[in-house]
Amino acid sequence: MTSHRPVLAVIGAGPAGLAGALAAAARGVRVVLIDSAAEAGGQFYRQPARGLGARRPQALHHQWRTWERLRAGLDTHLAADRVAHLSDRHVWCVEGQSGGFVVHALIGPEQEESVAVHADGVLLATGGYEKVLPFPGWTLPGVVTAGGAQALLKGGLVLPGRTAVVAGTGPLLLPVATGLAAAGAQVVALVESAGPADFTRRARTWAGAPTKLAEGAVYAARLLCHRVAVTARHAVVKAHGTERLQSVTVAALDPEGRPVPGTERRIVCDTLAVGHGLLPHTDLAEGLGCRLDGPGVSVDDEQRTDVPGVWAAGETTGIGGSTLSLAEGHIAGRSAAARLTGRVPDPREWAPAARARTGLRSFFAALDAAYAARPARWTEQVTDETVVCRCEEVTAGAVREAVGTLGAGDLRTVKLLTRAGMGWCQGRMCEPAVAGVAGCALTPARRLLARPVPLGVLAAPADPSTPQ
Repeated sequence: MTSHRPVLAVIGAGPAGLAGALAAAARGVRVVLIDSAAEAGGQFYRQPARGLGARRPQALHHQWRTWERLRAGLDTHLAADRVAHLSDRHVWCVEGQSGGFVVHALIGPEQEESVAVHADGVLLATGGYEKVLPFPGWTLPGVVTAGGAQALLKGGLVLPGRTAVVAGTGPLLLPVATGLAAAGAQVVALVESAGPADFTRRARTWAGAPTKLAEGAVYAARLLCHRVAVTARHAVVKAHGTERLQSVTVAALDPEGRPVPGTERRIVCDTLAVGHGLLPHTDLAEGLGCRLDGPGVSVDDEQRTDVPGVWAAGETTGIGGSTLSLAEGHIAGRSAAARLTGRVPDPREWAPAARARTGLRSFFAALDAAYAARPARWTEQVTDETVVCRCEEVTAGAVREAVGTLGAGDLRTVKLLTRAGMGWCQGRMCEPAVAGVAGCALTPARRLLARPVPLGVLAAPADPSTPQ
């Protein structure tokens, strides 16, 4: 690497990270692409392990031609030494230092050693993670998150079960249900808590996004082809089984999001893929002191955060799908390349991406509002015996006691009194559920480290150099 070429560290190799890396590398910036997976692609373009010998990986993916263009662009920049791709690197901290940044990452599956990458700028493209809302029986083997089922299928070519129910709310349920069915699982039901009325009142927004309407029609046709029964304004209220999942109880929801008495019915299945939407990954941004706008990282028209030298793009700024992530990543990469090389950015260069960003943000804001309408009263169905924090095995009853009897008035106090959120995930998975049961606001955690780190790594940090 020549001394005069600025370095941009791109964290995350999904659509936003790849788009940003390609845009920056094409404009004179040395890019170090850092990702936790063995292959680039992120969750959306998750690739099967090479040893599995997948013959038709495109069958598991949407927008495969876009991925082929991204992969070809990455290969070109790798060959020209404009991009270094560091796979199997789990970033746990980004430090701001005089004149730049140091990105710390754990190496490989063991995650017992760390490397450090020095960079002049950072693009955070860390994606999102699933929002998990507990219900009685959700800890049974056979109950997986919707994204987890998709990851097993795409990355491991593995079906989580033979007879599946896909349930919850959000657009992710559609590709999960169609993907499982196409791979040979019997998807006996897709149970969506939102209803037609939640969408028809926003008809004007849908009419302005014909591409997205066509995409929805494709999924509907696939569901019909595989004879997947779609049940709207319903929810799974309980999972049943002894050693593992055997069936689920589904009930209709009233306008307030409560189960309607007398509408319960059991569905026999060995797998429940359940999801309630996605949340932005913001740990690294919060550690750097970046301001948040709602659940996501706040950015300007160039995708810059309020921390100089730090850009953010994709789901970390707000959930909006792969097309929006590509647009934001492209803008961020162009802006970073200009500013790191001492040029004044010209927004006209990315005007098409900016127009796409505006339209897609509006579309996904309406989509999020439609899906968020239900289940509004989900906490009422969580029994006191239901575990809400799996790491520490904290029940909903313990959380309610902390609030009602011990006087906890915020999430931090609930954590101190019950140990909810003190386990391996440090609340990353259970915080929305604990906050909902406690009736407390979900506030940013401001974690110093973005993932668990061995004490030996903290005691002997890696030398801050850029691996080649």
